Order: sequence, then C-alpha cells, then structure tokens
Amino acid sequence: MQKETSGKITLAERAKRIVAKGKQNFIVLLALVILMIIFSLLNGNFIDRYNIVSMAQSLAPYAILALGVTFVIATGGIDLSIGTVCISCAVVAGKLYMDGMPLALTIPVMILIGTFFGFVNGVLVAKCKIPAFIATLGTMMFSRGLSAIIVAIPNIFFPSGTWFNAVFSNANGIPTGLLWVLGFTVICAFIMYKNKVGRYILSIGSNEEATRLSGINTDKYKIIAYVIAGMMAGIAAIFWAASFSTVAAATGNGMELDAIAGVYIGGTSAAGGVASVAGSLLGSMMLVVIRSGLNFVLAKFNLNVNSTYVTFVLTGIIVVMAVMMDVIKTKHANRVKVKKE
Repeated sequence: MQKETSGKITLAERAKRIVAKGKQNFIVLLALVILMIIFSLLNGNFIDRYNIVSMAQSLAPYAILALGVTFVIATGGIDLSIGTVCISCAVVAGKLYMDGMPLALTIPVMILIGTFFGFVNGVLVAKCKIPAFIATLGTMMFSRGLSAIIVAIPNIFFPSGTWFNAVFSNANGIPTGLLWVLGFTVICAFIMYKNKVGRYILSIGSNEEATRLSGINTDKYKIIAYVIAGMMAGIAAIFWAASFSTVAAATGNGMELDAIAGVYIGGTSAAGGVASVAGSLLGSMMLVVIRSGLNFVLAKFNLNVNSTYVTFVLTGIIVVMAVMMDVIKTKHANRVKVKKE
C-alpha cells in the first residue's frame, strides 16, 4: 500500500501543477507563433510549403530525442550520449542493410541498439553510482568510436524514394514524420502522467531518498528512465535515416544538446521532479524554427554571418533564461511553503 501512495499529491497540488504547466506551454507556444510571424514578415519564403515540410523533417529526430531524455531529466539526471547513440544506431543498421539485410529489419536493429546503450547508462548511474554526466559522457564517446570501427567506412547510405522515406519522413509533401512525433508525444505523456513508471520517475526527481524509503525500487525506475531515452534515440535514428539518406559515421555529438535545450525551454526542471512532455516538443519546434528562420533572414539581407553561430547564441540565451525562470519559480514555491508551515 505504501508503494502505491508514494509520490502522489493532493488534488489541489495536482491542479496547481497542471495550471503551471499549461501556462508554461502557452508561453512557449506564443513565443513560437511570434517567431514564425516575425520570420515570415522578414522573408515570405519562410512559410513556403517546401520549407514547412523541410522543418518538419528536421524536427522529427530532435523532438523524439527530446521526448526520451525528458524522462532522464525528470529524475534529476542527464544523458549526453543520445546524439551519438542515435547516429551509431543508424550507421550500424545501415551497414547491415548495405551488406544485404532487408530494409525493414533495420528498424528493430536501431531500436535494440539504442535500448542497449540506454540500459548501460542506467546501470552505470543507478547501480554503479557513477555521476550521470560522467557515465553518459563515457557512453557518448564509446558509442561514437565503436560504431565507426564496426562500419569501417566514413559514410552509410540508406535508400531514397522508398516506402521507408514515405512512412517515416515525407510522403508526397506530407510530413509523416511529424505525425509520428505527435503520436509519440501522446504515448510519452501517458507514461509520464498516467502510469506508475512516470509517477515514480517524477517522485525520484523530487526526493530520491524519500521515494526509496517509501519502498520504491529507485534504481529500477532510474534504469527505466535511461532505457526510455536510449530506445527513443534508436527510434530517432529511424527518422534521421529516412530524412537524410547519407549518414556519416562517428558523428552525432551536438544533437543531444539541441534535444536537452528543447526540454529545458519546454519547462522540464533541470533539478528533476517536474516534467513537461508537450513542452519538450514545443521547445524542439522553437529551436528548429529559429535555425530555419535565421537562414532565411540572413539570406534576405545578405548578411555575412553564419546562421549556425547566431543560432548557438540565441539558444544559449534562451536556455539560460528558461533554467533561471525555473530556479526563481522553485525558490518562490519553497518560500511560500515555508510561510504556510
């Protein structure tokens, strides 16, 4: 009975959290709409149908990575390996395809490889008690190097113009990848908010020691969080391979930063215990819009500035502001709690 009641909150507290999450998501959505209006006014080609489809294609893998790592960050942890694991899944499965394996089998191969690395991360963090930053940094470097050694060639080629691309990327101008992302968002939200797995993960992020003392196997649920992140990295690899037929070995570092930035922008607390699944999607969308919009604006005004560098600057500012708002909000909540007591 103790296990079932742990991590539960009162109806009033639950209502407050839902309202807070709703406000955060509304703010991010409003900012996203304003950005799209500004970019479209500066360069009308930004809202061109082909650019919308292109943004949706590039969004899919990053959004799926963000959805997965939301579970890890909700525990108060971090996973720096998801980017290189994603590309490792794609290059290993792609090499098997080039060697004669049916294309359909690359899908479970990518998911299994990602899940394996997620399990390794979970064991290192939960059982071996290695700090998440160090454990996942090691896995990031290991996966990047090992996949390059296994494939032994610099580039892997997936087919284009097949059912694979139509199902997971673009079917005659319809961004099918975006439809998958919306589906995964619903599934992740259900797991996070309506399932004991998500409740225990959030409880661990709020107070791991109290959760453990209440009888919950905290190690088990921390491992599950990392397994989900790894599995989602494998799924993201499917969409990456479907959108970009050429995948370079020993790459992927940096993808995890975009995914993690999207999670923080979306309102998930860096300290753990509070997660916004929908916010992770909106945060990822914001980064894609900024990246694409800057390309169009700089091209329109012939500014001799690399849009990638400008994107880094803006993303850094937005992430710091998002985390700062979370810190201020947490301090205010603690102050109010102390006054009530």
